[in-house]
Amino acid sequence: MVRTCLRFGMAVAALIALPSLASAAAQLQKAELKSASADSAQLVLALSAAAAPKVFALESPDRVVIDLPATRLASGARMPKAAGPVKSIRSGMQDRRTLRLVLELDRALAPQLVGQGNQLIINIGSAASAVAAPSTPAAPVAVRAAHAPADEGRDVIVVIDAGHGGQDPGASGATGTREKDVVLAIARALAKRIDAEPGMKAYLTRDDDRFIPLRERMNLARKARADIFVSVHADSIRNRDVSGSSVYVLADRGASSEAARWLAEQENAADLKGGVSLGDKSDQLAAVLMDVSQGASIGSSVVAAERVLAQLDRVGTIRKTEVQRAAFAVLKSPDIPSMLVETAYISNPSEERKLRTAAHQQAVAEAIFNGVREHFRTSPPDGSLFARQRDSRRGATPIIAGSATP
Repeated sequence: MVRTCLRFGMAVAALIALPSLASAAAQLQKAELKSASADSAQLVLALSAAAAPKVFALESPDRVVIDLPATRLASGARMPKAAGPVKSIRSGMQDRRTLRLVLELDRALAPQLVGQGNQLIINIGSAASAVAAPSTPAAPVAVRAAHAPADEGRDVIVVIDAGHGGQDPGASGATGTREKDVVLAIARALAKRIDAEPGMKAYLTRDDDRFIPLRERMNLARKARADIFVSVHADSIRNRDVSGSSVYVLADRGASSEAARWLAEQENAADLKGGVSLGDKSDQLAAVLMDVSQGASIGSSVVAAERVLAQLDRVGTIRKTEVQRAAFAVLKSPDIPSMLVETAYISNPSEERKLRTAAHQQAVAEAIFNGVREHFRTSPPDGSLFARQRDSRRGATPIIAGSATP
């Protein structure tokens, strides 16, 4: 009898506690979309409690995504109707705690979060352009002038893409380390190392904390006439014990592992089809690698990626001993060999600490550099200084860039 009463009392206490747990989450009470022209719109969100949103843009189709952690849609609240460049707005739970809003756009437009706390204001289009314009540079950022005169062979061009930036922080570690910050530091160190090497020249897609739309990252690589594209990231997963580096290229057929297949499915399928349940990294990996379908480009990507992975093995743990392949749908540069380097798991406390240090950032940059340099020494582009050096070793007549064939 005593046990029965005790159990009953515990059950009542648990039921009483349920409303307090539910009320702990913020509620989206109202969403209002305003538009004064076809080129801009403003979304105003009224919340019952302050939230720390994540706002970013995605492509194919063009849309803006707003993640509201620890937030639910209030009963009776509805999404506003289309206005201006916004074709539709839908909402759904990204996971058990995160409310996601997806705004379908009629073109690629940058978002800008200007409101905080209980009232969030997101400007889209021309309203955000004044702030976001620096995030879309007209040309890739060169660190220095070319090394070699044209008659000595051109420099090979390495475009380095520091993932995320601006309003997109990427993944975060337990102590608040942001992916966008550490990968920018690594990218800068890598660019400096490349520019110190005769016959190589680096370009950065971004050299500060700015947001660059996905298509613009591809355009920057093409404007620079890149010989290779290297995107630098830091991985994240709920299991904090997972650690190690990985290197990805696009798969022309099947994924190389169940994990890679799952990642591609999570990041591409729901994301690119416009679904609400986008994966945690849909704006990371799916923001960098695209359908590089040409076999020659993929083959060159794999060879270069293997050399980079071998070098990373010397400075830390390797998560996968082989280059991973998956059907990511992002980098529309079929003629540019491309790879994505997951330098470490920022979600792992030990690796997060390492990523914060300049010494480890330099070591990772050095490993990527050594792998890329080794690739170009063995497979140099025609007309490059590396090609001339190879031909000299073989005793052949070097091919000078721009020279006519008799």
